[in-house]
Amino acid sequence: SCRRNCRGNPNCLVGIGEHVWLGEIDENSFHNIDDPNCERRKKNAFVGLTNLGATCYVNTFLQMWFLNLELRQALYLCPSACSGGVPKDTDYEPQSICEHLQYLFALLQNSKRRYIDPSAFVKALGLDTAQQQDAQEFSKLFMSLLEDTLSKQKNPDVRNIVQKQFCGEYAYVTVCNQCGRESKLVSKFYELELNIQGHKQLTDCITEFLKEEKLEGDNRYFCETCQSKQNATRKIRLLSLPCTLNLQLMRFVFDRQTGHKKKLNTYIGFSELLDMEPFMEQKNGVHVYELSAVLIHRGVSAYSGHYIAHVKDPQSGEWYKFNDEDIEKMEGKKLQLGIEEDLAEPSKSQTRKPKCGKGTHCSRNAYMLVYRLQAREKSLTVEVPAFLQELVERDNCKFEEWCNEMAEMRKQSVARGKIKHEEVKELYQRLPAEAGSPYDFISLEWLQKWLDESTPPKPIDNTACLCSHGKLHPDKISLMKRISEYVADFFYRRYGGGPRLNVKALCKDCVVERCRILRLKNQLNEDYKAVTNLLKVTVKGNDGFWVGKASLRSWRQLALEQLNEQDEDAEHSNGKMNGNAQNRDESNEEKREEEEELNFNEDIVCPHGDLCISENERRVVSKEAWEKLKQYFPKAPEFPNNKECCSQCKILEREGEENEALHKMMASEQKTSLQNLFHDKCRPCLGSWPQETDELYIVSQFFVEEWRKFVRRPTRCSPVSSIANSVLLCPHGGLMFTFASMTKEDSKHIALIWPSEWERIQKLFVVDHVIKITRTQGPGPEGTRYTSEPQLCPECREGLLCQQQRDLREYTQATVYVHKVVDNKKVMKDAAPELNVSSSEAEEEREENKPEGEQDPDFNQANGGAKRQKLSQQSYITYQKQGIRRSTRHRKVRGEKALLVSANQTLKELKIQIMHAFSVAPFDQNLSMDGKLLSDDTATLGSLGVIPESVILLKADEPIADYAAMDDVMQVCMPEEGFKGTGLLGH
Repeated sequence: SCRRNCRGNPNCLVGIGEHVWLGEIDENSFHNIDDPNCERRKKNAFVGLTNLGATCYVNTFLQMWFLNLELRQALYLCPSACSGGVPKDTDYEPQSICEHLQYLFALLQNSKRRYIDPSAFVKALGLDTAQQQDAQEFSKLFMSLLEDTLSKQKNPDVRNIVQKQFCGEYAYVTVCNQCGRESKLVSKFYELELNIQGHKQLTDCITEFLKEEKLEGDNRYFCETCQSKQNATRKIRLLSLPCTLNLQLMRFVFDRQTGHKKKLNTYIGFSELLDMEPFMEQKNGVHVYELSAVLIHRGVSAYSGHYIAHVKDPQSGEWYKFNDEDIEKMEGKKLQLGIEEDLAEPSKSQTRKPKCGKGTHCSRNAYMLVYRLQAREKSLTVEVPAFLQELVERDNCKFEEWCNEMAEMRKQSVARGKIKHEEVKELYQRLPAEAGSPYDFISLEWLQKWLDESTPPKPIDNTACLCSHGKLHPDKISLMKRISEYVADFFYRRYGGGPRLNVKALCKDCVVERCRILRLKNQLNEDYKAVTNLLKVTVKGNDGFWVGKASLRSWRQLALEQLNEQDEDAEHSNGKMNGNAQNRDESNEEKREEEEELNFNEDIVCPHGDLCISENERRVVSKEAWEKLKQYFPKAPEFPNNKECCSQCKILEREGEENEALHKMMASEQKTSLQNLFHDKCRPCLGSWPQETDELYIVSQFFVEEWRKFVRRPTRCSPVSSIANSVLLCPHGGLMFTFASMTKEDSKHIALIWPSEWERIQKLFVVDHVIKITRTQGPGPEGTRYTSEPQLCPECREGLLCQQQRDLREYTQATVYVHKVVDNKKVMKDAAPELNVSSSEAEEEREENKPEGEQDPDFNQANGGAKRQKLSQQSYITYQKQGIRRSTRHRKVRGEKALLVSANQTLKELKIQIMHAFSVAPFDQNLSMDGKLLSDDTATLGSLGVIPESVILLKADEPIADYAAMDDVMQVCMPEEGFKGTGLLGH
């Protein structure tokens, strides 16, 4: 009588999957194998192409080119390396684009499959199957590649087929208004790119393409006859048209505001017959074209969507819609675009579709129209060459073998299903256990798999339902079903498994334990209230106990978890744990956070196992409260309130206080001795040597910064006991810096010390190496010499410079700054302005870098053994002038943005980043650095000298209004990555 299965009732056997088997069953339900005949090509139907992910745009062009009979005939005539035949024991692998097209067209013509896989062709082009490319760009590049490939053929019918079918001529004609001189530049075209903005009809788009343009003002034309610039007119004249006229509708234009392409959903009307005679320069021929294909893009974005093609069969005159694997024949030999137009953008402000007369159509998704010259003679009959037909027959044989194999598998599945059907019908009626009869418990999950037609049941496995005593756990009853002993005998005999769980399988020990835990849980609520009230009573005298405050806050939860753990011990079986207990553990961890690792009252136990010294973490509770708590936590550590704290912890606390006082005294003494060094005042400078001394000493700047941290916070920072000058020396003991570099770029690595300060430093710190600069004055202005002890090591210095240059050239994820120049205002030559940094500001900078300084493994101050510190810093260099300390960080100024770049990325890729940051198109960007123009888009940033922290100046050109021109430039600027390594891009 149940409508669905009662999971808590082991006697309910309804809704476990039996409805599939009761009553009459269709044979097809016994298998999930589709009828292989559905994959067979229907009579007089075309063959589809598999979409490999995002290759629908390729499929549409392939179908359109396939139905160009002249192109197909020429490709079949193209000689192949396998014209003599392919050995039967080897698979055919085309070696060129022409061979790939030949084989693909042969399969499209005579294959028995409903659709074929173009993977080999797509792979040969190097296309990314997961990324949708620009369909119009693909058409141009592929036709250029095909023409170049066929140009090497000897047969003129093959060599010139692309030009005969698709190539026309027009001329750019410029006429001088002064003398009337006409200048003509003839050019070939393979498609006409028509702007559709502001137009409703195809003829209007063609008229605009051919319209006259005036050249005036700054755009005047230099006339060779007049030998001066003159006003002129310029227009395009059509000289000749091809047999197949491709009209590209420029639906995808560049949006300057967003920096991306967008799709124009403008309705454009076009007729099935197009008379190009009025547009020709010489009107002495027949130029009537009939529509042969319409290529559609469904979707609102220029970067996604779906491509389909409506193509007219030249032999029958029927229209077909090609949608990857699916091909649909249009009724009545008429082109029908209605469904595709309904799937356009779901916008509320959609424009109404204009009414179309007979023989005319309109579309807002068509991006390419193909017209064929109206022909009077009958269309070609194209035969597949013998060697290609042999390859097609091989593929057809493989297809027939696959069909037979699938049919046999269906037959076997039906036979197994009928046997299973009879088994289930018989056993399900005897499945319930009658009252008083012997029975077995069996897993509900296994029963459902037994009744599942898609998966054959495995041996019965009841181990997950056993308790620690090897019997049926009471909590698992909801996952079990009680069935008759007769059916259980059949199951174990047929499928095997175990252990069997009969009448005596339920574990009495677990039931008793569960009752005990339930009683304790019930008692816990009462005890919690009692302890809460007892905690409100003030404890007098020594009749109390110390309890951790954290333990008191969570003792109820701890007790409950302890009871649950005892309960869960029974739920462990063969290393498996109940998922519900696992979920409880996770929730408990979230609630207790850090406290989950501690047992009750262990939060006041010190590391020595005694009472902790901090009274803020504990409180005294009465004896009555402690006894109640002790019932739940009998092993908890016990501390009467008269118990003394840990003596070892007291000693350590006193020592810590003494150390803090010692550190404070040490910091005060060092600060007093080296006051100017601490405050960074009256510092000597190598660039302007002080007159009062001929000697200066050098220490690592890192030592100075670490020492200042200690003096500023002696209780929080470790004292600095030694000066590791070895980081400034090479392995041979020589100095790594020249005198000139220490006045400029390497000044950030060193700190200069007065001789008087050096005497005090030697008393306060252990110095591993003394580094001294000595000035020797001789006669004349150039007689002054500077020497260092130890002397410079030229070899290691050269290696350091090479490493620094290599780091600057091979960086990844470094920051550069782009500064936009507005209204030709002069920008500072030095991109990193020298700002005077106060001591508080410098301290703030040091605080930001505190973790790195305190934990730097290259400078260990504590043990006196200093390791070598890496000196090649990838940071923007600022100069240190006399008496002023400057920040080494670049400070952004207004109109400047930081970009993450790598040395191996090209200037073109940087321009794309700048476009997103500043909304300036790449072709409007003029970039320069240190007065040098950056113009080579293919060059890498490393080769252009762009280093980390560089500042690049950006000057933006005025925007242009010609969207079609912008789109062309954008296509050049962002070529399709799918043609990498194929030669397509070069064409």
